Amino acid sequence: MSELINNREHGVPEQSRRQALLKEIIKELHQGKSVEEVKARFEEAVGDVTVSEISAMEHALMEEEGIPVEEVQRLCSVHTAIFKGSIEDIHRSSKPEEQPGHPVHTFKLENREIERLVNFKLELHLDKIRKEDSEDIILKLLEDLNLLMDLDKHYSRKENLLFPYLEKYGIYGPTKVMWGVDDGIRMMIKEVKGKLAAYDGDKETLSIDLERIIQEVNAMIFKEENILLPMALEKLTEDEWVRIARESDQIGFCLTAPEQEWVPERVPLPGLAAVEEEGKGETPPQGFVKFQTGILSVEQLEAVMNHLPVDLTFIDENDVVRYFSHGKERIFARTKAVIGRTVQNCHPPQSVHVVEELLAEFKSGKKDAEDFWIPVKDKFVYIRYFAVRSEDGRYLGTLEFTQNIAPIRALEGQKRILS
Repeated sequence: MSELINNREHGVPEQSRRQALLKEIIKELHQGKSVEEVKARFEEAVGDVTVSEISAMEHALMEEEGIPVEEVQRLCSVHTAIFKGSIEDIHRSSKPEEQPGHPVHTFKLENREIERLVNFKLELHLDKIRKEDSEDIILKLLEDLNLLMDLDKHYSRKENLLFPYLEKYGIYGPTKVMWGVDDGIRMMIKEVKGKLAAYDGDKETLSIDLERIIQEVNAMIFKEENILLPMALEKLTEDEWVRIARESDQIGFCLTAPEQEWVPERVPLPGLAAVEEEGKGETPPQGFVKFQTGILSVEQLEAVMNHLPVDLTFIDENDVVRYFSHGKERIFARTKAVIGRTVQNCHPPQSVHVVEELLAEFKSGKKDAEDFWIPVKDKFVYIRYFAVRSEDGRYLGTLEFTQNIAPIRALEGQKRILS
């Protein structure tokens, strides 16, 4: 490491030197060294570290060093423990993110509610079950975890609204890592809910599981507020925050909701109104689309697509999301932020290989369709994928077709007259 430290004397840029040090330290953790073994060297050699450097380090570990996303996820909590006391404060001359309704304000508002739930209610009931695992306490813990599952909306807004904008600026590492950790927390809560519903008296294992949930949820709050959100505030424009705020209610909020709509104080720039109207979709462009079997105006075509009793999503030949229908009751959340995003970055890292395999089979011509069906709460969801090809067989993209077929499965007999 001495050669890296002495690079300061040989004209190596400070940021590059710090990046090299950070990567070396994380790689040592990867090789088995303990937090305490590397923490002192980190503090002595590096000092304060910026959120941008953490982002670049995670990206480099995956893209340049070849460390798998899953391994970086495993190390995430470890290096957070090292960085926790040394992340610099980000000072901003004006702070719209502190205004009610701003997406960052809403994320933090929800985090305070999540903290109250896990660090007060859940912790209290955990202490009680260590002493006596009565049926009443089991039910209270189950109620706590049912409430905690509401953080799925918090994580979904982060993954489907915030991450696409960060990826526009070339930030992929932290988003992949955090999405994987989010999924891990979701899975932990579901598993412990299952154990509570079929409680077998093993309160020691249950206590360990609950402690881990509390620890991981608190760690995610720290990562969001000290790494993710400051990084997003550095990169995203005011217009991008406005679009995120507008689309947030399509996914929903966690345990609380914004007090009001956020309206930034600004003077509209020429052409901005047109851009915002396009984002709202309130003034569709004029004109017609000519098909082989007829002609429709753009307004008619969009209305027809949105009235279909199914959800449609189309990705082009380069795996980029180009369109989704927007009916009244979508089965899975979609926001306009996914348009222009690769479909691989719309899925958690753990399931990307399934997407890649299906697309490869479509592009090669090995398959033309693939079907899946899953129960989702009171729905039975039928998901179909179709390879879209030109008349001469050229692959144009993939169409996803999603439908709740529970009402269809329930049909019996026959109906021949109007209701």
